[in-house]
Amino acid sequence: MEALEIFHRRLGPVFRITLPGFQPIMMAGPEANRFILVHARDRLSWRPEGDPVTRLLRHGLLVEDGEWHDTLRERMTPALHKQKVSTYIEAMWHYTDQVTATWVAPGPYNMLDEMRRIALLILIDTLFGVDFTLDLPRLWSPILRILQYISPGPWLIWRHFPRPGYSGAIKQIDDYLLELIAQRRRWPGANDMLSQLVSIPWMSDGLIRDQLLTMLIAGHDTGTALMAWTLYLLGQHTWAMAQAQEEVDDVLGSRAPDGESIEQLDFLDRVIKESLRLYPPIHVGTRRAQEELAFDGFRLPRGNRILYSIYLSHRDAQQWDDPGRFSPDRFIARRGQRTVTPYAYVPFGGGPRNCIGAVYGQVEAKVVLARLLQTLELKLAGNHVRPYMGATLEPHPGVLMTIGRRSRNE
Repeated sequence: MEALEIFHRRLGPVFRITLPGFQPIMMAGPEANRFILVHARDRLSWRPEGDPVTRLLRHGLLVEDGEWHDTLRERMTPALHKQKVSTYIEAMWHYTDQVTATWVAPGPYNMLDEMRRIALLILIDTLFGVDFTLDLPRLWSPILRILQYISPGPWLIWRHFPRPGYSGAIKQIDDYLLELIAQRRRWPGANDMLSQLVSIPWMSDGLIRDQLLTMLIAGHDTGTALMAWTLYLLGQHTWAMAQAQEEVDDVLGSRAPDGESIEQLDFLDRVIKESLRLYPPIHVGTRRAQEELAFDGFRLPRGNRILYSIYLSHRDAQQWDDPGRFSPDRFIARRGQRTVTPYAYVPFGGGPRNCIGAVYGQVEAKVVLARLLQTLELKLAGNHVRPYMGATLEPHPGVLMTIGRRSRNE
């Protein structure tokens, strides 16, 4: 990430990375983001043929283009609509309580791992209608293996780089998802994404598997990274931890979070937004030019991989005051002023193909973090953390925190 920042400062908003076999054009900044996400979106392909993410997700929503993508998105959107997401709030704090009940004070605990456990339990319950508690231990390693499979690595340069050991993990997850689909076909009736997909006559088991795996991988890993980074930032800035906890106490008291109360957590909302700015889980978007394009005097050849860096856009000194500083109040709306230049802040992409789970992810983060702040005292136990480019932008080697129980009366 440091190298990309240097290139950006020296070369400007458009530059080429020149590695053997991997020479993408990198773009950053609001105008570049608007160009890719809006103006040229129909001339840029989302489907990276030959990449592990396409081999894994096959025909999942994330790697489809055109009308076929739009059809899939239309079928999957109802389960992620804001009104529907509000019905998931109880499950979100329930699974937070379930995981934290196993923590023994003072710890420490790696919040990257713990937030992953919570995110997986929440996602599979709310979208698939299944309690994943008993299956989580045996499928934990295969899920991590799959995330490693789609993370950046030597395969970007050497397409035939040998990658043994992944087929078994993929088969374990496939077997689990296909069994869920078979069970739902035998016993329909639940009102969740899985049931909605199973009810569509033309959706085969394989195509449903592709959508479930897309949601499983993309949906939980982004939430994991967001919550882990936010806890790291709160742990680093004890004044923000104290302010967030005070707000949670004032708004929630001893009550569990609900749709009305989380809307009142203004400071926590700004902390989450600032976390997304500094450490966007999806830190880069990738496209391929379907025809020759031109942007700001640059020629973008047909067939070239085009990357737009969300990370660089969020740290652009021309758009953000002191961009490396943690400052949640930069998101306070002031009368007659925009808080952010359009397309300078794109943690969930933008335009017609913005992230389908944007509302889900933000509500989940606010509910889980509010519950943690309400029930626990959290302190950072290690400060040696750096961004790591895995399937998402993760805090490496993790976020170690000690814990203490707070008393509450419910």
